[in-house]
Amino acid sequence: MKPHAISNESQLNSAGRLIHLLGLKGLPKKQLEKILDVADGLIDKKGNLQKSKILRDMSVANLFFEPSTRTRNTFEIAAKRTSAKTINVDLANSATKKNETLMDTMHTLKAMQIDMFVIRHKQNGLPHHVAENIEGVSILNAGDGINAHPTQALLDMLTIRQHKKTFDNLSVAIVGDIRHSRVARSGIQAMKTLGTTDIRLIAPETLHYKEETPGLERFDNLKKGIEGADVVISLRMQKERMIAADIPDEQTYFENFGLTPEVLKCAKPDVILMHPGPVNRGIELESSVADGPHSVILQQVTNGIAVRMAVMVILAGAF
Repeated sequence: MKPHAISNESQLNSAGRLIHLLGLKGLPKKQLEKILDVADGLIDKKGNLQKSKILRDMSVANLFFEPSTRTRNTFEIAAKRTSAKTINVDLANSATKKNETLMDTMHTLKAMQIDMFVIRHKQNGLPHHVAENIEGVSILNAGDGINAHPTQALLDMLTIRQHKKTFDNLSVAIVGDIRHSRVARSGIQAMKTLGTTDIRLIAPETLHYKEETPGLERFDNLKKGIEGADVVISLRMQKERMIAADIPDEQTYFENFGLTPEVLKCAKPDVILMHPGPVNRGIELESSVADGPHSVILQQVTNGIAVRMAVMVILAGAF
């Protein structure tokens, strides 16, 4: 299924306030910067996350139709750190297994006085469809198919900003399974909006986008692609969305596109290395790189909680 087009009318109300977060394409720069600013304010100088009671009168339902560890847990922690009541819907044993339609499930949850739905689904555009067909509930897209993963992109932008201060004049290299990555799609949209013009896509031909990518430089050579890069983003191999022919084998992939200390020397000396997780060590990254001095992977996890807290309080109208 092709990526789903998202209109700002679905995400912003008539006053321009964010009421859903479905995707980043087309959202104004000031909206992205507001989320980053609020998230930054939730982290103290020691890197510790703040707590608040700002959402103590609200409830959040996590609806994960796909497996997740980091995203689901950080959304739950974010809700709890803002004092929201959190419900993790047991979809494996829910009424959808009794042939209840997804929208009937959503309307039932709304009748239970749920204020926000956090939705992850394999179908492109599913969170958008819910937002268009249910009123009075804010929808947060936690990843839909290969379409979008807006909070992952925002936490990545927060991490980049903390290290590089500005997005202008940055060289960002994205390495790996570009074609199947919703992280890459949302990240590219965010970086373009925030002013980054040098975005490089590095992958085997079978893992590049099939469509044209104006303004994005493509590489099938890893060292050339990351030469002089300020930021290197390694992507997880989306094995659940791939076919066997997409890569010859994992060892060959690592030999040609795996990040090692030697390869990383081609980037700038102060390069930061990012990965959305979970890391496939020995395929996408060598362990010495994942755990090395350039890695900000664990900082991304912490920033994920801050960003998801920020989105929730903004959707609630608190900022």
